[in-house]
Formats: sequence, structure tokens, C-alpha cells
Amino acid sequence: MNDKFAISRRAFTGGAVVLGLGGKAALAQGFAGLGMNGGGFASVIPGKTFAFPADHGPHPDYRIEWWYVTTNLMDAAGIAYGAQWTLFRQAMQPGAQQEGWANQQIWMGHAAVTRADTHRYSETFARGGVGQAGVEPKPFRAWIDSWQMRGLDPIGDDSIAPLELTASGTDFSYTLRLDADRALVLQGDGGYSKKSERGQASYYYSQPYFKVAGSITIDDKPAQVTGRAWMDREWSSQPLTSDQTGWDWLSLHLNEGEKLMLFRLRQADGNNYRSGNWILPAGKTEQLASADIEMTPTAFTEIEGRKIPVAWRIAIPRLALSIECSPLNARSWMATSFRYWEGPISFRGSHGGVGYLEMTGY
Repeated sequence: MNDKFAISRRAFTGGAVVLGLGGKAALAQGFAGLGMNGGGFASVIPGKTFAFPADHGPHPDYRIEWWYVTTNLMDAAGIAYGAQWTLFRQAMQPGAQQEGWANQQIWMGHAAVTRADTHRYSETFARGGVGQAGVEPKPFRAWIDSWQMRGLDPIGDDSIAPLELTASGTDFSYTLRLDADRALVLQGDGGYSKKSERGQASYYYSQPYFKVAGSITIDDKPAQVTGRAWMDREWSSQPLTSDQTGWDWLSLHLNEGEKLMLFRLRQADGNNYRSGNWILPAGKTEQLASADIEMTPTAFTEIEGRKIPVAWRIAIPRLALSIECSPLNARSWMATSFRYWEGPISFRGSHGGVGYLEMTGY
């Protein structure tokens, strides 16, 4: 693992890695530079009409973008696992795309596996324009070095399924097949996902209906696994404000078939911005406003001198939902350039199920 350059999927932005924007400088521009002004790049505005498969591919006129999958898995012995696969794209400057090594795009791959007794991760970087990394919308293929997320025939443009997901690190690897029989879900207002009351936003859609089968190998010991997965696609040029210091984000698979996406963006003045999406089994969605969502930490783990809220109580009274979320591994900590926590969780209460939690800025 290369700890020196690892960052979370939402932290690979604003030149934070390549330009050395870290520490107080990064916080002054929102967490990890996400609040930097996106001048010269395309703006996210309401009313976009999504077109698939074209929008599965890259959008180089926007500064930042990612293709992201999390999986909740179990082997035949009932042992739970989580696996993550992410490809990030960042444009270092706006303008017409240059050829070869002059290309403005930087790519980063991020893979991780988690079990109750271990958490492993790896990352790799590539320069655009030389074929080392990229995304092709049809036939769909996202790759960096030997890591791939590729479409299998016949792939559905509106479901982006089936897919094969592969990645490896020095002490783990996985190969997973993802199938879905339902269409993609647009987050926010028709895919326009607000991140503040001051105009920051992203384009955001998900595939929360994946069923998964495949294998995970840790320390040369393979395990056959099955489970569920959630894919996020998001792009923007300035998704946060300069005073948003971090976030708490959840994607949840409910046992009854519903899905739930929630996030809380923490602002320096304490006026946190919350948003969510309640997704019914057939795909119909109900947007959740900040006032609808209650997110309360209930347990903490100290890591590197930081108090990390690893367990949460989530309540949405108008949906009669009240759940307690617990981590599979409370030390799912990414000791990276921008430290953050990310790993699989389970929950119980009015509803039960599994999901993923990501927290930054602590």
C-alpha cells in the first residue's frame, strides 16, 4: 500500500494531490480543496437531460469526477466482507484536451476490502492521454493499470449491468460480477444534487440494485462471496463551499428492498447541510430535505488522536424510520494524505439491512 498519496474518493479534487494543497490550505478551500472556485470549468446547473451510455463516460469540461462502487458481501461460512472500487478523474486546468503527456487529466484508482478483523487498501495514479487509465462509455470500460470495471455482454445502457469488477493490492484482490435488473436512479432533483444553499452542486446518479457474486482473496486465502452493491457516478467543478469541513455519507440496503442515500455536509458555523433520497424497490424516489433527517453519533473510536463517530442513530420521522448503524470494523481508517474513515455497516431498529459509511474531516 502507498499511504503517501492515498485519499478518499471525494478528496481527489482541486489539485489537492498534485499541487500539494494540504493541511490548513486545503481546509481554507473546503475539505480537500473541494470548495476551490471552479472558474474556467463547466458549471453544474439544474435541468440536465442525462443520456446513456454517453454519461457513463468522462466529462472533461468539469474539474472532478468519479466512478465508485461499494459492496456488502458474505461467504458460505457467514463471514461478512466489504469491498470498494473507485476511479477518480481530475482536470488540472480547463480548455481543449491536449494529446499525450500534455493532457490535463490526472487519474487515481482506489480499492479496498474490509472484514471484521482487517481493513486493506491500495491506490494507483496515472496521467491522462497515454492509455494508462480512462473510461469508455460503449462498450463500457473504466480502468487504471490492471484494475477494471467493464461491461459484460449484453450490457444495459440504462442499468449499466452486468459488470465485472477487478482490483488487487499487495495483500488482497477481488473479482466480482455485478448484475442489476432495474434502471439507474437520479439523485437530487433529476440528477442535480445540491450540496449547499449557496449554489454548490454536482450531477449525481446511482445504481443501487446490484447483486454480486465472486471471490475475495486476503493473504492468499480466497473466499467465494455473494451480496449487494451500490454504484455512484458524480461530477462537478465546485461541489462544496469553502467553509464545509467534511461530510458523513451513507448508502443503505434495507432488507425490505428499499434503498436510502443520506449525507451531511458539516459547515464551520454549525449549520450543517443534509440531504437524502428514499428509493422504493421499483425505483420510485422521494427526496429528503435537511429538516427530514436526524443523524446522531452514538459511539466513537479514537484513531490517530481523532475522535471518530463510528456508530450512528438515523431517524426520518415522516418515513417512520429509526435505526442504529454499527460498523463491521470500527477501524476502517484510511491513513492517507487526507485522513478519512470508510467501511461497511449494518443496522437494525424499525428497519434492518447493510450499507456503507464514509466520513471525512475529523
